[in-house]
Amino acid sequence: MAQSENSERNFTPAIIGTERTLFSQLFGLLRTMRPKQWIKNGFLFVPLVFDRKLFDAPHLLETLAGFALWCLISSTVYLINDLTDIEADRAHPTKRTRPLPSGQLSKGVAIGIAIILPLISFPLAYLLKPAFALTLLIYLVLQIAYSFRLKHIVLIDVMTLASAYLLRVIGGVLLVEVVRFSPWLYLFTTMLALFLGFGKRRQELVLLQENANNHRAILDQYTIGLLDEMIQIVTGATVLTYALYTFSAEGLPANHSMMLTIPFVLYGIFRYLYLIHVRGEGGAPDEVILRDRPLQATVLLWGFAVLLILYLFK
Repeated sequence: MAQSENSERNFTPAIIGTERTLFSQLFGLLRTMRPKQWIKNGFLFVPLVFDRKLFDAPHLLETLAGFALWCLISSTVYLINDLTDIEADRAHPTKRTRPLPSGQLSKGVAIGIAIILPLISFPLAYLLKPAFALTLLIYLVLQIAYSFRLKHIVLIDVMTLASAYLLRVIGGVLLVEVVRFSPWLYLFTTMLALFLGFGKRRQELVLLQENANNHRAILDQYTIGLLDEMIQIVTGATVLTYALYTFSAEGLPANHSMMLTIPFVLYGIFRYLYLIHVRGEGGAPDEVILRDRPLQATVLLWGFAVLLILYLFK
């Protein structure tokens, strides 16, 4: 009996240790899948909103399903990206605490989940809409190419990241089967994504300084001056394409009331520039928008104004 009791005492810590290890792995996996960055997949809802189908239940449900599937595939991309960047992330002042470079999440688990998620997502995406599944596949292939090659090619790296936003909008268009969606919104999305991408590169360059090349080799091909010039160009293009949308796109209110939303876009861009140049932020757009209250307020007010104009002033 005493021997049995001793065995139980010796076995209990082992069970607790196993549970803690399993919990640590699951928590690390969730962090690596980056649910905070799923906010980027909100671009799938752009066609739904701007085509005035937000309150159309079938299209809303299809877009929600597409959003969930895109989140799973984007998490696959994050897993692959972190697997390929383990050594570089260990040299980064903040990314070294991520689960893979810190050792919290094992490479085997990450690889297994990165294989399983697409096997689940693509059949469901095909059932939802074949064209949507194809767009999702293009997104995955492009992002894998980015992880292994394209992120090492100057300018192409940022353009590839920008294309991911555009593909999200295209995916939303395919789900909604739009009739009023303006091509100007494709251009606006692209310019906005380039603006965010160049801002992210600038912040990385400033943050890492002389160690930039050790973390991301492509940063050696950029300078603060070059990035500032490109940010200036895409800033103007972002504002211009949105302004052109508000007064020249078909399907908008005839009184051009959509132009009233331009100040929100202007302030949002100016605020982001302020965060980049003065506050030293801007490295991750999703984190900035989740942290900065004035930027959050601007997005909410812009969204409210858009809904009011599109759905009440037809």
